Amino acid sequence: MSTAPLLKINNIETYYDLLLAVNGVSLSVESGKITAILGSNGAGKTTVLRTIMGLLDDQPNKGTIEFDGTRIDGKETEDIVRRGISYIPEGREVFPELTARENLLMGGFIRKNKNEVNSDLQKVYEYFPVLAEREKQLAGTLSGGQQQMLAIGRALLNRPRLLLMDEPSLGLSPLLVKEIFAIIRTINEAGVTIILVEQNANMALGIAHDGVIMENGRFVRSGTAAALLEDKDVQEFYLGGGESEDSVKGYQRWKRKKRWR
Repeated sequence: MSTAPLLKINNIETYYDLLLAVNGVSLSVESGKITAILGSNGAGKTTVLRTIMGLLDDQPNKGTIEFDGTRIDGKETEDIVRRGISYIPEGREVFPELTARENLLMGGFIRKNKNEVNSDLQKVYEYFPVLAEREKQLAGTLSGGQQQMLAIGRALLNRPRLLLMDEPSLGLSPLLVKEIFAIIRTINEAGVTIILVEQNANMALGIAHDGVIMENGRFVRSGTAAALLEDKDVQEFYLGGGESEDSVKGYQRWKRKKRWR
């Protein structure tokens, strides 16, 4: 049985204009697993996903990206999608003027077997019954949580082998976050490999198998999700642990002991 990773990123560099946004990043993602990419705003997490999807012109500037043993760096986004990778961007980016059903069907637009697309549409409705109830409603009038469900469902209509998810918890209530993450786990258990970019480290590591920490365009730490949850630095930087000190206003704040190396 092959142990080759489904996705292999080797030493990529990605620029925005003259700014080096991703600096020498390497990552192997095993088939069937959830890999979490954690880090603060501006660390480069979204840029990694957009580089994988070929959404940035002439990027990566350096390095290679392989999917299922075939290089995809330099390929057009449409070709990458056809190979079995779907992307759920930060902010959902649904088509507001289309109905929920029309948005979902857009996810299966490149598929030829429409009977299979309709079958997968029913599976999405099983995941998200509220979308079946509101399938004729304009996507722009749905709540934030419903739009996130719609974005996930639309990505699944491509029947992906690898799903890239960017900040699925953004702007959602704690109750909805738990619901969305439960669905992410279910999708993974159905055989979809997932890369999860997320600032909610507790939730992400709670469902992930592996994780990496990203700072200033670099991966500074990696390991199993369980090991990262026990890591003292990860606890201090992302999980609310560490030594506290009183501020001048009497509130407690967390004090970093050191910087990532």
